[in-house]
Formats: sequence, structure tokens, C-alpha cells
Amino acid sequence: MPQRILHTADAEDAPLRAALRRLRAAEDVPAEFPPEVLAEADRAAKAPRLPERDATDIPFYTVDPPGSRDLDQALHVARRGGGGFRIRYALADVAAFVTPGGALDAEAHRRVTTLCFPDTRVPLHPRQLSEGAAGLLPDQTTPALLWEIDLDSSGQVAEATVARALVRSRARLDYGGVQQTIDEGTAEEPVALLRDVGLLREEVERERGGISLGVPEQEVVRRDGRYTLEYRAPLPAHGWNAQVSLLTGMAAADLMLASGTGILRTVPPARHGALTYLHRIARALDIDWPEGLDYPELLRSLNPQMANHAAFLQDCTTLLRGAGYTVFDGEPPARQDAVHAAVAGEYAHCTAPLRRLADRYALELCVAAAAGEPAPEWVREALGGLPELMVRGAQRAARLERECVDLVEAALMSGRIGEVFDGYVVAVDERRPTRGTVQLYEPAVIGRVDTEDAEGGTVFPAAGDAGEDAQGAEGAGGAEPPGGTEPPAPSAGAPPAESAEPAYSAEPVDGVEPADAAGPPVRAWPAPGEPLPLGHRVRVRLTAAEPGVSPVRFAPEP
Repeated sequence: MPQRILHTADAEDAPLRAALRRLRAAEDVPAEFPPEVLAEADRAAKAPRLPERDATDIPFYTVDPPGSRDLDQALHVARRGGGGFRIRYALADVAAFVTPGGALDAEAHRRVTTLCFPDTRVPLHPRQLSEGAAGLLPDQTTPALLWEIDLDSSGQVAEATVARALVRSRARLDYGGVQQTIDEGTAEEPVALLRDVGLLREEVERERGGISLGVPEQEVVRRDGRYTLEYRAPLPAHGWNAQVSLLTGMAAADLMLASGTGILRTVPPARHGALTYLHRIARALDIDWPEGLDYPELLRSLNPQMANHAAFLQDCTTLLRGAGYTVFDGEPPARQDAVHAAVAGEYAHCTAPLRRLADRYALELCVAAAAGEPAPEWVREALGGLPELMVRGAQRAARLERECVDLVEAALMSGRIGEVFDGYVVAVDERRPTRGTVQLYEPAVIGRVDTEDAEGGTVFPAAGDAGEDAQGAEGAGGAEPPGGTEPPAPSAGAPPAESAEPAYSAEPVDGVEPADAAGPPVRAWPAPGEPLPLGHRVRVRLTAAEPGVSPVRFAPEP
């Protein structure tokens, strides 16, 4: 599922890059792999465990962003006789290189996931594996887990299986190039068919009640001594490729459920408070969310090339809060405990084995299930501890992501101290209702505000408020409401289990009515210390914003 994708090409000595380095040091993010891990990686790269099957005759290709180096997915699509498609999806076979209980394995359990920062990546596995011998690089024969999934003419799965095989990618493609050749009609059939399969599966997703977030990338650019934020909207090819990955994750879940042993990725249904929060964000960003329009349909109506729509899609990743892992061995879980609400079905993480620890275990279980064999003992022994390990890793990644967002937003606003902006109160501290969170329209920045920081201010009713009761579809994704342990932030992942931050509310505080109440008055703050008016437009003054020193903070404008 999506995360906030931030990039910066800033100079090494620029304030933002320096703040990011300090963040990694303060959070003890591992910069290098221990010598014994590198030595084991060198040995494994030279002598991996090779499968018997040879599938190097299949002309696979990879599709990734330009510059990607950890290529763990390769694809081939062909038509089936009588209609439908055969998808062959090769995934990096990490278990061919990593010995359970060895130094590589222990280090992967310590890292859990690849960490992505705006200026660098901290990989899960040493680069001689993730960007070398274990990656599906062009013209390199590599051990892989080869999925073969047959779709009928309606896009439904007719059959799915997975087994070990040697594969050889023929081409390293990027999304822009794939989109261009498909649009021009010059793409070879295995590439051109990606659109057909993607569109078919998008329609299946719509019918199923699932959603996919087209989260745009963000580039932090420095011009004339000031930072700006540019959105890069995803191409249709991003969505088509994502549908293949999603299809594989669902097929993996089906295999594991049928076998009785597995690890599923689960997300509970969205709570009303989380959707209420998104309604406020939509109003703050001037996005029309008609009463009665459910959440999935709203997302499909958005244009990520528009800055306010792109910012809203970033905020929608907060609905992924509450995500976790469910393991079972002998008795499949009840369906309500096994469903990923955004997918609107059972789903497993398995398509990013070079970047996510749990995928290696899920793939091993799928290979065993497809062959009708018992799960490997080393997988079963580790299965019970994986959910907690993955949740801790996800919490750490989410915390770092929020810190990165704070740094980037502080960099964007650092030269504008004292300026006045129009904002919208999207959350209020339950224990201290003078303090809360404001979302600006332009630039699309979230920051703290406290009425005790000013002598008074003016609150303006939000335009077009018509109610906050839209529930969204059943499969609209799951989240902890903004009343969790962290103030709502436009980033993915669950907040840390322990936090010194106050709880923030999605409900009216101390009698302050939200802006959807009939005919809200224009409120004035005659004295410091009045509660923040949840759901109202406000005028605020920027009081602090310095990367690595202070996040974005506002005071009501007198």
C-alpha cells in the first residue's frame, strides 16, 4: 500500500539535507551493514541455492521508477486461447540467498523494512544482493518465485500457482517509457497487454468495493534560496502495474488460507471519525465532496495533477492506520479478522521480498501450499513473532516518515515567518482544546496552532459545509480515527503504541460546534485561551518553521 513519496535533490550542505542526516543519527538508523553480514552476503551472491526449473526462455521485463536499483518484480503477459490472459510474475527469491538463523537473517529481522528518506534509502538487505545477485536485473539469470496466474475474459482468477524457477529479464523499463509506447501503439505485446490486464482488474476492484490510492510523488525543489514543493502525478501505467501486484497478493492469501498456514496483511474498516477528519481536509483543500458520494468514488474522481487533489490523496493514506498482520497455523481466521478493507478481500504482502521481511515468509508458505507440501519448519517457528516484529518496523517507518514530512514542511515555510495564511481546523487536542492542527490550502501544509499564543483572532465559517455524515463504502480502507496518539498527519502507517503526544479529537470540543452546523456564526477570539473551533476556517500567522529545529507552528492572527 502507498506511502508518502518525497524526494529532494538538494545540495549536501543544504539545511534540509543536514536536518535529514541529523534525524537518521538521532533515530539510530543503521548506515552500514556489519562486516559479518557483508561477508555472508558476498558468499551467498556467489553461490545461491538454485532451482531445478529453467524459465529463462520467458521474456520478462521489469517496470520501476527511473533509477530504481532493487528490482524484485519482473512481468510477462500473454493472451490465453479462448480469451483471458496468462500472467507470469517473477519475484526475487530471497530465501535462495538468506540462510535462516544466519547473520543476514538476523540483520533483516533487525531492519524489518527498507527505509526511504527524501534524500536516500536504507536497504533491508546488503546492496550486493538487493541491487545485484538477488535482483531481477536485465540479462542476469536469477533464482525467483514464479507466479503463473490465469485470468478469464472478465478478469477473474481461473487458476494461480507459484514455484521456484530460474528467470532472465530482457528489459529494464520505467513507467514513463511504458506509458509512452503504449499510448503511441509501439509497445510489444507483453508490454501492451499490461494496459488490458490493468484496466480489467481495475473494473474488478471497483465491483469488489476496493480502492487504490494514486499517491503522487513530491519533489522538494530549492529555487532562489526558497524551497517549493512539486507534485508528480502517477501515470496510468503505475496503476496497471499495481493491479498485477495486488492480484498476486490476493492469490497468495487464497493459497495460504486453503493450506491452513499463512500470514495475511489486514486493515479494519474505516471508522467514522477517520472519514470525518478527511471531510475536513477536503474542505480545507477546496475539494467538492458531495453529500452521499462514497469515499471510493470520490477518490476515482480526483485528478492528482491538481495540487489540492494531490495533497488530499496524500492525506488519504491516514486511513491505512490500524493495519496489521494476522498469522494462522492449522485453523484459518474468521473472515472479519482476515480482510484488508481497502482491498475488500483477503490479501498478503508478498511482492516486495527485497524490501520487506514478511514477504519472504509468505512466499515460502505459498510455494509449499502450491506444491501440496507442509510449510517449512523454519517458517512455522518464526510465524508467531512476525506480526509484532512487522508492526514495530512499520511504526518506526511511519514515525520517520512523519519526521521527514515535518522537516520538509518546515523547509518549505522557513522563509515565511510572520506571514498570514488561511487555514482550516481539522483536529483539536482533547485534553487541551486550545491546541490543535490546521491545514492550509496553499501551500498544502499541516501545522500546530494554539490560541494561547495570540491576543485573539477571527474565525470564518467554512464555505459550503453541508454535513459530515458520508460513511464511504464498506471497502474504503481502515484507520484509527484522528483521536489516536498522534495528531493527524498526511502519512501512512499506524502511530507508535506509546507516545507523549496528546490525543486529538474528531468531535466538537467544549461546546464548539463543527462548521456543518446550520448557519455557524463568525467566531471571534476576544481573549487568549478559547478552544479551537473544530471544522472552521481560521486565519493564522506562521510563528516557527526551521528544519531540524522546529516543525511548522501557527498562532491565531489577531
